[in-house]
Amino acid sequence: MNEMSNASNMKTPLKRVRGFGASKTGTEHFWQQRATAVANLPLMAVLVWFLIAHFGATRAEVIASLQNPIIALLLIMALASACWHMRLGLQVVIEDYLHSHLAKFAALALNIAIATSFFAIAAYSILKMSFAP
Repeated sequence: MNEMSNASNMKTPLKRVRGFGASKTGTEHFWQQRATAVANLPLMAVLVWFLIAHFGATRAEVIASLQNPIIALLLIMALASACWHMRLGLQVVIEDYLHSHLAKFAALALNIAIATSFFAIAAYSILKMSFAP
């Protein structure tokens, strides 16, 4: 029995706390933010180009452009990346500045719901126009 207590005392402080706490997802969150930021650079350029190119265009012209699958997919990818990036960024703000567990939980749930809803509505709109007769 004495050998067991000596063995547990031989652990370093890092070994004793490994696997505990919220440190498991911090790096993943950090890299997801960076990856979506990098992906947003060319994708937002495509979105801005599309908006400028179709400024003042008729609905029929916009639909004709969206019937090109590459354009429709690029716009959906841009919106997916932007919504994901927005959700990640707002999650950090919520976690840092809301201290009540209930308020934090509600705000995080609302953040996910709004970002997901925004993307779903936008993707549905693009797909509906891209498959229009």
